[in-house]
Amino acid sequence: MPLLQTKSTLFDFVKKSNQMDQKNIVVIGGNTGIGKSLVEILERKGARVYAYSRTSPDRILDVRDTFDSIPDLPETIDGLVYCPGTINLKPFHRLTIADFQQDYEVNVLGAVKVLQASLKGLKKSPSASVVMFSTVAVQMGHGFHASIASAKGAVEGLVRSLAAEWATNKIRVNAIAPSLTDTPLATQLLGTEEKKEASNKRHPLGRYGKPEEVAAAAAFLLSDESGWMTGQIIHIDGGMSSVKTI
Repeated sequence: MPLLQTKSTLFDFVKKSNQMDQKNIVVIGGNTGIGKSLVEILERKGARVYAYSRTSPDRILDVRDTFDSIPDLPETIDGLVYCPGTINLKPFHRLTIADFQQDYEVNVLGAVKVLQASLKGLKKSPSASVVMFSTVAVQMGHGFHASIASAKGAVEGLVRSLAAEWATNKIRVNAIAPSLTDTPLATQLLGTEEKKEASNKRHPLGRYGKPEEVAAAAAFLLSDESGWMTGQIIHIDGGMSSVKTI
């Protein structure tokens, strides 16, 4: 086979394998930050995306509300991504019980409600994928992160438990644990050039993350290419969780 034709064939294969034509993907928190970047990636790949958020003009959902169903879900759900999160950084002695409850409510209980409301649709897919979000602070143990790290630690436990329980239904469950990423949620931590530079220095790769980089990892976990992955916590963190530079 001519070299040019070989390259073309390989390109076509990769291009085709990266598509998600006709997959129904539900993204909770798809109006800003990582969720918004993910929606854009999925739509380019041909997926049918159902994006919900508190500020969505079409599909409004506040995960803090009480609900047992979500309107306008597709009958079959091939992928579900839960993006809502919090950044509540305080010294431990200043954290209130209400702070812990708020972080747990958004990060864990909101996810539980969404997962329970979506389970019927996930079971109808021949190979469904669920993606959730943790934080590098669960593994690293950062100061001032007691509340959010506690909540995200619960997320990691939920991911592994559901991965085991739902494996017989061919539902994969994984999570991404990013470090600081340039999203609206992180404005307080990246609001000045001095803060940005300080964050850059904390990461072995010399910079904080971009939402599209984390979203690309989520898109991979939703794709058939990750079909043998479940119960995993994927660290997209500029090397923070595993690399120490001299």
